Amino acid sequence: MMHTTVGWHVELEFEEDDLHTRAAALVRLPDGREVRARGHASRHFSDANQPRVGEEIAGARALNELAMQLLTKAHDEIDEASGRTSRPLTH
Repeated sequence: MMHTTVGWHVELEFEEDDLHTRAAALVRLPDGREVRARGHASRHFSDANQPRVGEEIAGARALNELAMQLLTKAHDEIDEASGRTSRPLTH
């Protein structure tokens, strides 16, 4: 049986105009630290105005950047605790 010992909440906020969507992602970690990232999407002027699509693209890019920052943070913590340099965590 699996037990949940911690939960993370990720927040996404969007700013939009007719051609651009910007996303800001934030996760608060149990130790009180915050990791933030941004994503961006642009609509070609000939494409239909579909704000949800721009949010999905910008949001995914922000979450991808957030994931990469968390992998880097974990990698650095592993190296610090072990006293050696390990291979980067990229997958």
